[in-house]
Amino acid sequence: MSGEPDALAVVNQLRDLASDPLNRRAIVQDQGCLPGLILFLDHPSPPVVYSALLALRYLAECRSNREKMRSELGMMLSLQNVIQKTTTPGDTQQLATEVYDLLQSSNTADGDSMNEMNSRRRKAHFFLGATNKRAKTVVLHIDGLDDTSRRSLCEDALLKIKGVISFTFQMAVQRCVVRIRSDLKAEALATAIASTKVMKAQQVVKGESGEELLVPFQDSPVDVEQNTDLPDYLPEDESPMKEQDKAVSRVGAHQDGGSSWLSTAANFLSRSFYW
Repeated sequence: MSGEPDALAVVNQLRDLASDPLNRRAIVQDQGCLPGLILFLDHPSPPVVYSALLALRYLAECRSNREKMRSELGMMLSLQNVIQKTTTPGDTQQLATEVYDLLQSSNTADGDSMNEMNSRRRKAHFFLGATNKRAKTVVLHIDGLDDTSRRSLCEDALLKIKGVISFTFQMAVQRCVVRIRSDLKAEALATAIASTKVMKAQQVVKGESGEELLVPFQDSPVDVEQNTDLPDYLPEDESPMKEQDKAVSRVGAHQDGGSSWLSTAANFLSRSFYW
């Protein structure tokens, strides 16, 4: 490659390198590439942001990378910003949510992190896996969920319900994904949200052909058992992922070439940004 590589060229090459499982640990351990990918999440060009998210998604597939990625300065905050920004395209927002979920779910398996999470009552953005047999997931579309003050009202209402395990918001599409105990009715969530007097919830379900449908809850409120302290958090019974014995590299990709381009990308990032 001749001349100075531009941002899209760099992030695309990092994405391609990250798609090879043999390169993923080296990219995360490099002192420049991971911080650079985080900064690319704030880039004004949508293709650059999407390509950076793809690279991060590949890197997060390596379980040993997740703790370092999650703790990297600005990682989780930048992902949240992409998710919540009203101008973020839907496919980009979905990919950012997937990366955030993947990184945060590994945090829930850490007992110390769970204790810290429980101690922060107001920080209610938790992502848990879908394998817990004692819990279920409910997706709500919330009319009126359009600013941070409304989100705070919704947080307060959900935190008071006994049996709510975790929840996270997708502000751009007025949605809340709630994990609840299997014996808690979804109608209890709607009742709590309706108690704010400024918001109303509908349940998002999948139709027979895979399309999303909004199902209104019954108008009559249901009894809601309230928490005296915090939501009842449940441990996640995450099934271990099988590591692939073999990896298929890109056509024409070689370890030496990958390492060389990784060095080029890191040098470009270090010259282009301050951290």
